[in-house]
Amino acid sequence: MHKVKLTSIGTSTGIVIPKDVLARLNVEKGDYLYSTEGPDGVIVSQFDPELAEELELGRKFMGKYRETYRALAK
Repeated sequence: MHKVKLTSIGTSTGIVIPKDVLARLNVEKGDYLYSTEGPDGVIVSQFDPELAEELELGRKFMGKYRETYRALAK
């Protein structure tokens, strides 16, 4: 567990994330993190649930028209 500090950033509030936590999340300055509600509180991660849903819809669409895409690729 890491303790993070809340700090003022203009008229907003931000958190300072330790370097080792950023490395474990595989993110750096300028990247986005996403917060989701979990059973024990808020979860912050690099995982974008909306993007994951869009990718899954794309995979289903591609699977449905697999033969058409194969024919077009020739």
